[in-house]
Amino acid sequence: MMRLDRRSNRCRNGARPFALGGRGGRAARVAAVALLIGCAAGPPVASPADDPASDPASGAPVGAYGGEMRIVGYYAGFTAPRGFTPADIPAGWLTHVNYAFAAIAPDGTLAYRDRCIDVGECEAGKAPVPGWTGAFDGLRALKRAHPHLRVLVSVGGWGGSGRFSDVALNDSTRRRFVRSAIARFLDDQPGVFDGFDLDWEYPVEGGLPENARRPEDRENFTRLLAEFRRQLDARQERAGADGRATASSPGARYLLTIATASSERHLANLEVARILELVDWINVMTYDYHTGGGRAHFNAPLYAGPGDPTPGTSIDATVTAYLRAGVPPDRLVLGVPFFGRGYGGVEGGEAGLYRPAGGAPDGTWGVGGIRYRELLDAERRGFERHWEPVARVPWLYSPETGVWISYDDPRSIAAKADYALARGLGGVMIWELSADDGVLLDVIRRRLARPDPAPSPVRLLLPPGRDAGRARGPGHGDGEGTRRR
Repeated sequence: MMRLDRRSNRCRNGARPFALGGRGGRAARVAAVALLIGCAAGPPVASPADDPASDPASGAPVGAYGGEMRIVGYYAGFTAPRGFTPADIPAGWLTHVNYAFAAIAPDGTLAYRDRCIDVGECEAGKAPVPGWTGAFDGLRALKRAHPHLRVLVSVGGWGGSGRFSDVALNDSTRRRFVRSAIARFLDDQPGVFDGFDLDWEYPVEGGLPENARRPEDRENFTRLLAEFRRQLDARQERAGADGRATASSPGARYLLTIATASSERHLANLEVARILELVDWINVMTYDYHTGGGRAHFNAPLYAGPGDPTPGTSIDATVTAYLRAGVPPDRLVLGVPFFGRGYGGVEGGEAGLYRPAGGAPDGTWGVGGIRYRELLDAERRGFERHWEPVARVPWLYSPETGVWISYDDPRSIAAKADYALARGLGGVMIWELSADDGVLLDVIRRRLARPDPAPSPVRLLLPPGRDAGRARGPGHGDGEGTRRR
């Protein structure tokens, strides 16, 4: 039987089995019994969130990070030409924004990925929106309006990790790379960035076929993080000695985080114990478990459902693996997708679940990824919505066209937020902000008890002719690609 630590109201394995209710008397005694039962039952689980009529935005206790849960949202620069600019980021509902992405240049330095998008140096007529001065200017203004917000620049990503192995190779390449990162994104852009998020996909193996990779990537990734930590701390000390502030506030430590894969195979290629000495937290990408291929399957199942042909691929399995590897729960931030995945040529029977698929659907349905905000009219378009109560995720299926779509909706996002709380995790990370219509993030911040700013910062991004009330119904669909990284 797992014992309860009465001082922290946690199991001795660091987990928080249930949220406490009441502050005294009978309610407190009942809550204490629930805590003990939760510890005895083993790893905590999310509340069911299985009643379609239930409110997915009920209050929840705050978490482990400075009295609140981290809510980390990726803002992708490539969404600016679609009309989603930094001014549209719902900063009041976030604790951190990761700007995606900075690029590793051929000369081994860190560079802007797109000078027009990043800093507003655009050719005539090429600015994404009128009056554009760059995403960095927009982020600077956003931070002035929301002083609590901290912003990191994310490096690499799925399409930008090809040179990580080269810049991490030896002391000289690491020093040069980190010096350039600090010069370009901290020195040249004062008031914007509070640190770096390294998204190497992936050390040693995996990622795009053309990526450089070496067996020694495992150790070299740690050394690269150590070089970032060394130079960032040195810069912090110099700033303190000179009486200067960091981007956010005087005395604030520069942040260093990483985004990591969901599979145990990739986890084995990280020196977890040494990395934890260097980074502030780990953003684990608990999605893209199934990204097309020969069988219709879920993008981000919370648990393995009945009949799942790959029962080891679920959010719970990933989190359990990271905790067993020694990651403290409050240093692990749970990734949630604001996008879905589509399959074509799926025959009926169980509404297509786990059935053979013929690859990606025709047209925009499922090419890369499908943004949630475009999954609002699927039922009107002939799709049927289904719910898997164990995996705690929905799916859409069109018997007429054979198109099958895995995605997340307010109900499944609520279950994931509850899971992060139940396991005592450090918060939730979102890929990516423009894919939401305002509803999913609202569920997260209310589940994780982030205060509601006034007025609401969210500009709902709805299809023409739709109103906000209709958009808040659970589970609908239509789509366009937005591949993660």
